[in-house]
Amino acid sequence: MKLCFSIARCVMKLLLSLLFLLFITPASWANIYSLPDDGGRLIGQLQTHTVAKGENLHEIGLLYGVGLLELMDANPAADPFVPTPGMRLVIPTLMLLPEVEYQGIVINLPELRLYFFHPNGKEVTVFPIGIGRVGRETPVMMTKVSSKRANPTWTPTATTRAEYAAKGEPLPVVVPAGPENPLGEYAMRLAYGHGEYLIHGTNKDFGIGMRVSAGCIRLEPANIEWLFHQVERGEQVRIINEPIKQSVEPNGDVLIEVHSPLSKYEGQPSPKLTMTDSVMNFVAEHNGDQAALESIFKTMNGLPNLVGRAWEEQATEEMDFEL
Repeated sequence: MKLCFSIARCVMKLLLSLLFLLFITPASWANIYSLPDDGGRLIGQLQTHTVAKGENLHEIGLLYGVGLLELMDANPAADPFVPTPGMRLVIPTLMLLPEVEYQGIVINLPELRLYFFHPNGKEVTVFPIGIGRVGRETPVMMTKVSSKRANPTWTPTATTRAEYAAKGEPLPVVVPAGPENPLGEYAMRLAYGHGEYLIHGTNKDFGIGMRVSAGCIRLEPANIEWLFHQVERGEQVRIINEPIKQSVEPNGDVLIEVHSPLSKYEGQPSPKLTMTDSVMNFVAEHNGDQAALESIFKTMNGLPNLVGRAWEEQATEEMDFEL
């Protein structure tokens, strides 16, 4: 009787999971935000998640449309593989928009995020991405989508083929479309260099929100499928490397968001950022707290942090996302 009950529970759990998958939207692993209409740059809101037994940070990130490393930065005390059941995690779905033109695709490498600004000028969808690993970095560039292909073949570069051969995994000159193709089911080529950089899907269940690729930008299968059908050939793509974001919001909040900078060599411990004169002057000019700024640079948690109020009369207001 006990065994039958256990089997029945497993079957029910499987059915519920299948029903969940049937009703999720194609962009369910991403987050769509309304663009501020008051000139501000703060979007989203913080969420929390209580860890259940058996969960890991990769799975939790998928539930909320955030990448593994950004979830780890926001929760440095959590074991990424075996987080403590009952632990309350901060989900980093509150962020400052990059200080760029709100058009097309914007990728900020230290954030491991891709921003797609909707043509309606009112919304932005934010995706967790995988980017180039150390030694095969994704370059900073201003470019455009030169071509799009569903069910792409993969023609690995000579460098990539040599790397695989050195590991005892020789690659064919062309990898056909299908489940063994690491580009997944959709790819968009960028008009940069010899066209070797792509925004594409994946056939693996890990690597999103991490530095794992040979320079391309990698998305979850559901996300690339959605984005592929939104983006036209010729769409503007801007890739930046800006670990520090700052803003004075319309209500006077002075916010700083700091992400871990990209490692420069294999095995390098998480590099630290040095406060620049620019960011220190920014905080000083807007009545900010330098001690709070120093703390932000020590933690580099990738969250918008309040460092002061630009307007004296608002000094007693509370921010509902402070930790």
